[in-house]
Amino acid sequence: MAVIIAARRTAVVPREGAFSTLQPHELAAPVIAALLRDTGLNPGDIGQLFLANALGGGGNPARMAALFSGLGHVSGLSIDAQCAGGLDAIAMAAAWVDAGFARAVIAGGSESFSQRPLRATQPGQDGAPRFYTRPPFSPFPEQDPDLTVAADHLARNLGLSRQEQDDFAIESHRKALAARDVLRTEIVSLQDVDQDAFTRRLTLKTASRSKSLSGSVSAAATAVEADGAAFCLVVSDDMRALADHAVSIRAHASVGADSAVPGMAPVAAIKRVLAASTLTPNDLNTIEVMEAYAAQAIACIRLGHLPEDRTNVSGGALSRGHPIGASGAILVCRAFHELTRRPGPALCTIAAAGGIGSALVLETSV
Repeated sequence: MAVIIAARRTAVVPREGAFSTLQPHELAAPVIAALLRDTGLNPGDIGQLFLANALGGGGNPARMAALFSGLGHVSGLSIDAQCAGGLDAIAMAAAWVDAGFARAVIAGGSESFSQRPLRATQPGQDGAPRFYTRPPFSPFPEQDPDLTVAADHLARNLGLSRQEQDDFAIESHRKALAARDVLRTEIVSLQDVDQDAFTRRLTLKTASRSKSLSGSVSAAATAVEADGAAFCLVVSDDMRALADHAVSIRAHASVGADSAVPGMAPVAAIKRVLAASTLTPNDLNTIEVMEAYAAQAIACIRLGHLPEDRTNVSGGALSRGHPIGASGAILVCRAFHELTRRPGPALCTIAAAGGIGSALVLETSV
């Protein structure tokens, strides 16, 4: 069985911050180096690199990262599953190892909001290109809402007030501030940044002054666009001795749900992955839920029947930011390190545009 023996990440930095000049492969390289350094694994033993990226201009950023990291023998495979890509890349790595295709695979995601290219269609009859901010996530426009509008719709359906959402964001920052020393143990210093740059003492007064982005959804209750990278080292069971701590992937689920309500998709993924693991929510010691929006996270927690006292115990994306392709891998990195302190089953789950929900159940491997 494949096991994760190392997990590291950069700090998460809002776009146009300290990482603004770095391309995805430049964000990825120091994390990859840290995985090899932590385990002493011979770089020649790496058989593949899966890298999730949602905003780049193509060109196989996984291969770019492999070359930039001195892993020229590794072909590299890039994945675009939007927010879910980093988590799904790690599940794919485990399947790759279990199939015997490689004994060691590096998997995760890297994203630069700061360096994302402009998007435009071919010029129209007037000769002018048509610029756009994002591609369609559904072939049916009526089922492809703006994600912030969809979060507000979800909040209204759940009866969530703006203050409830802002309170959730405030708590995310509070937990992250309290856990700063813990979080530093998983962060690779880059550009002299060794802590998540956005985390702050958010108060209700400050949150209430933040602008409304759509209805009850405020800027404070929305994860900021950010740059960052996170990766795991997934190896065959016979290589677990390279590290003191190993985590196995007990189950993985990736589901398609209603693309008009993308924030709800993890609920189906949670149900499926727990059934595959023969676990209930109360069996989980550690839970990492993506906080793209407070409304979406609250919906997943409530409708997934997840114990709040074990969910995002060191804060979430509302307190650090959302580097899209890396965010799912950050959840897994967080769970990996939490399991060193609180062994037992862990759940990671994330929603993605287009009505995708992904979830992993991890377990301390002995």
